[in-house]
Amino acid sequence: MAIEAKDSMGFGQIRLFSLYGFEVSLDLSWLLLALLISWSVGAGLFPQQYPGLSSVVYAWMGIAVAIGVFFSIVFHEFSHSLVARHFGMQIRGITLFVFGGVAKMASEPPTPKSEFLMALAGPVASFLLAYVFLLIERFATASGWPVSVIGVADTMSLINLTVALFNLVPAFPLDGGRMLRAALWRRKGDLRSATFVSSQIGQGFGLALAIVGIISLVGGNLIGGMWLFLIGLFVRGAASASYQQLIVGEIIRDQPVSTFMRRDPVTVPPSISIDEWLEDYVYQSHYKMYPVVQESRLMGCISINDIKTLPKRDRATTKVAERMQACSPANTIPADTSTAELLTDIVKPRTQSRYMVVDDGQLVGMISLKDLLELISLKLEIDSTKGD
Repeated sequence: MAIEAKDSMGFGQIRLFSLYGFEVSLDLSWLLLALLISWSVGAGLFPQQYPGLSSVVYAWMGIAVAIGVFFSIVFHEFSHSLVARHFGMQIRGITLFVFGGVAKMASEPPTPKSEFLMALAGPVASFLLAYVFLLIERFATASGWPVSVIGVADTMSLINLTVALFNLVPAFPLDGGRMLRAALWRRKGDLRSATFVSSQIGQGFGLALAIVGIISLVGGNLIGGMWLFLIGLFVRGAASASYQQLIVGEIIRDQPVSTFMRRDPVTVPPSISIDEWLEDYVYQSHYKMYPVVQESRLMGCISINDIKTLPKRDRATTKVAERMQACSPANTIPADTSTAELLTDIVKPRTQSRYMVVDDGQLVGMISLKDLLELISLKLEIDSTKGD
């Protein structure tokens, strides 16, 4: 699948390697998928289809299939990314996670044609891999290769064929849903309307998958039913989130942070003690970071982290000026900073969640992830019904 994904999708990511300029990462949740694949084919499928082999051989066959799935997902998403790059779209990276993989786009495709061809590239890549593994299986059979090799090749061919067909379902954000959105976009000339229709179909398809999964669970198919149910919930949620992402993009497009900042920030004088700051500011306003201002001049900022090493007995005699941080790009941003750029940075781990907004050295406001998301959520509630 090629969807606009957030940088954090699961339990943490590990950077694996860079492929032609695309960074490939592994979300730790993908390990669950790898274990499930290895166990289900090694302990269930292969002993039934290829009886008489040792348990060690079955285990290695399961591991080989998991590695093959890893390669297949990367190849599928890499195909998306190459086509996206051809049309000038920025891909932030490729991430493998529990439900497969994503090529993370920084923005919407520029034209219906670019989206259609980018989406089509994934299923084409999976069909190609299915054919290649089929050729390997036939060659291995004709050449008398070990049954284990034949079984792995045949299974990988079937898996890639299934992935290709599943992704062609016209339900956003599956590749088929993106192709549908591109067609509607071209016909109507309205990306938002096309996204609304295709995401509604995606939500319906996800709900249908979840219902089928529940029926399968009741019927005794525990593993298959569970995965159908979870994939259905994921597709339904991703379809809804994709439409909301589009609206958020419209809300913040070309808007500076000054549009969304709080214009009446609580400021702290540098001359008060740490105890006074805690009692009169932190315990009253409940913020963790405050700008330090003297005679309208921004001198720096002070946060809870700045006093963690300060003994309690010294708080009454230590001034804010002694513990504050200097202004820097780590805690301040210009008023004309793009909101989209800020939102991309502020959601990353280990970054500031609250920034001082400055204009010509003067403090003009404060902006935080919480405030920004609350305002965007309010605008979403107002605008999300405008589907046509």
